Amino acid sequence: MIYKNPFFKKKNNIYLFDILKVLSIESKKNYKNTLLNDIKNLDQADTNDITFFHSIKYKDILKLTKSKFIITTAKLSNFVTKSKTKFIVDNVLIGVAKVSEFFYPNSLNDQFENKLLKTNLKKNYRNVQFGLNVLLGKNVKIGKNSSVGHNSIIESNVVIGDNCNIGSNVIIKKSIIGKNVSILDGAVIGKKGFGFFPNRNANIRYPHIGMVIIGNNVEIGCNNTIDRGSLSNTIISDNCFLDNQVHIAHNVKIGKNCIITGQVGFAGSSTIGNNVMIGGQAGISGHLKIGNNVKIAGGSGVIKNIPDNTKVMGYPAKDIKKFIMENK
Repeated sequence: MIYKNPFFKKKNNIYLFDILKVLSIESKKNYKNTLLNDIKNLDQADTNDITFFHSIKYKDILKLTKSKFIITTAKLSNFVTKSKTKFIVDNVLIGVAKVSEFFYPNSLNDQFENKLLKTNLKKNYRNVQFGLNVLLGKNVKIGKNSSVGHNSIIESNVVIGDNCNIGSNVIIKKSIIGKNVSILDGAVIGKKGFGFFPNRNANIRYPHIGMVIIGNNVEIGCNNTIDRGSLSNTIISDNCFLDNQVHIAHNVKIGKNCIITGQVGFAGSSTIGNNVMIGGQAGISGHLKIGNNVKIAGGSGVIKNIPDNTKVMGYPAKDIKKFIMENK
């Protein structure tokens, strides 16, 4: 399901000419009449969006993108077909960060809201039970028969479905949450991700204009931290159960019916299949694909893709039978 993002305000009337100025690119065409809609990932970009190609691992997605305008490097430019217009930069992701901030000027601002409401909660949310000192932003939607615990903060435009239980000391922002969801005490959902480019003088922040989307019948344990997406969304699908102290980085997508135990960490942009079980203190590196029905033993370090129906263990994680034989 595609959700419209209500959390970030986009500039209107941005032309390709403006983007080339942001990227410090000189072109024979001025593109002053070429209107752009947005910046998006390859697989989500439409014909009037600008997108980017920064790694050879995405060459198959590049072939399918609808976008006509591709930010890339000289080294990767040969993969871009002649039907597309390519814009060459030294560092694609730094260029994308600049363009994203241009489209969304407030995307780097993650400060607290100063217009949170704590009055008339019972009047405005008659079928919701609130603890003490709960603060809500504007346009928050909470379904019937839900509850929100003491000292919790839900920021503007967040959507929470029916029969949800939000614990105490929970912070939720930039998120859409389904029905029958439990979020236990101390969880932080929808904060900006840990995205930046190291620089000797000043590290460059990467805008995070995505959301967190949580499906139905999900449980999020105590002190979980779930970062919102950068350009795409962070997604936790239906019927997933997360233990305490799990960290999920930006753009991670977790399939249905997954069980993730304590202190597991996911690096950004990895995709987890359906019916996956992960033991405590395992780590999943970024930009990986974990297949369906995979089981990952506790303490494992996953640094490459794992195919469907596989059991792995160790660091680096390998087939569990092979690991046991090597460690007899």
